[in-house]
Amino acid sequence: MATTYCTETPASNGNLRTFTISFWVKRGKEGAASGTSQQIIGQTVDQYFRVMFKDDNTLRCYDQSGFNFITTKKFSDINSWYHIVLRIDTTQNTEADRARLYVNGVLQTAYGTQTYPALNVELHFNRGQLHSIGRSSSSGGYDYFEGVLSEFCFIDGGSLGPDSFGETDTDTGEWRIKDLAANAFTWGTNGYRIFHNGNSVTDSSTNSNDWTAYGSLTNTSDCPSNVFAVLNRLDNDNMSTGFLYGNTQVSGQSSESRKYYCSLTMGCLGNGKFYFEGLLEINNQGFLGVTSLDAIQNPSYHRYNNEYCGRYDYDYGYNFLDGQYYRNTSGTAYGGVSWTAGDYFSFGIDNTNQKMYIAKNGTWINSANPSSGTGGIDYSGIGSNVMFIVSDNNSAGYNKFSFNFGNGVFSTNTISGTTYSPTVGDTTAKFKYNIIPTGFTALSTKGLNA
Repeated sequence: MATTYCTETPASNGNLRTFTISFWVKRGKEGAASGTSQQIIGQTVDQYFRVMFKDDNTLRCYDQSGFNFITTKKFSDINSWYHIVLRIDTTQNTEADRARLYVNGVLQTAYGTQTYPALNVELHFNRGQLHSIGRSSSSGGYDYFEGVLSEFCFIDGGSLGPDSFGETDTDTGEWRIKDLAANAFTWGTNGYRIFHNGNSVTDSSTNSNDWTAYGSLTNTSDCPSNVFAVLNRLDNDNMSTGFLYGNTQVSGQSSESRKYYCSLTMGCLGNGKFYFEGLLEINNQGFLGVTSLDAIQNPSYHRYNNEYCGRYDYDYGYNFLDGQYYRNTSGTAYGGVSWTAGDYFSFGIDNTNQKMYIAKNGTWINSANPSSGTGGIDYSGIGSNVMFIVSDNNSAGYNKFSFNFGNGVFSTNTISGTTYSPTVGDTTAKFKYNIIPTGFTALSTKGLNA
């Protein structure tokens, strides 16, 4: 959400002692990189109730009445979705039943700070005061949340467990989102359901408690039931900033002496054929390619000071500035095309045969045909367990890439007109160009599990 947020002010107080908050969240920036807390729920200074990721990646829920939970567990994963349920019922005589926090269906019991609400105390959520999602409402510092939210539900007057909103997948054993009807609950007067099947802040419960959005709420197909790859900012030691839009955009920084070298959050282990797209927004010498999994896992291979994909013998990287691909600093001409800012590229990875393909604005370069396996860059020299790499190599400038891994968006720009989907694997993915090769799919959980 970055600097985007939404607000709503209930017409009157609801139930201040019994309620449930449930939402799914995918983080875009972990706390160590942001240096500040990231508030998912925040209210005004004099009426505060907040849920946030602290800068040490712990999860905190607290109210000015004295209720305060801070987990010892850290939540720094930027690839997966977390399901968070906060269940409040201060009318319970048993202290432990007055506030219960669940993550992915599991009751949290390990806390650095654990102060339960007092018996029958009235909390400050669900009052007729300004409520915010995506930031604090405090003028002293907004602490915006960076990431993606889905299925945000509030039950006014009901204390519900996580199994009301999620369930265990019998095939994988993973906690997954439950398909809910609009009348699944008695929502209560102030209850609502937003971010349901999209970025709408219109209430899709049986109520009409709509919210108001500020900034640009971008719709994405990345959701709890199908996770798309993003840029893995945790893999990049060289840059403190430059990752935006849920880690689908990366940009070098003029203030950074080191440039970026980062993998994606999903790779290939053995057979598989994958496709994704990108927009070249600034081109000073950007690289896109593959590296061996061993290189990613070996700490001695960490990159510093303008090292790039293609500099070593465990990398193959395509250079958008000179149109060559590199391995061990040696460049080989490929396709003879030139690139400028505003060009779109497509990337095809046939890991079954260890070949990669590049397209410019919807045309495969080097007269390649990924469907038949001709004209690609052979990377078999590094094996079949690979990760995808995007990197920067120009001390005089920097590059900016925006990627569409199948969610149908380049940064904040949703694909207009017709979109195209793979015919195998993740058939829900949305791409700009009608060149998806036969047998290729999106780099997503549905694609990887096809």
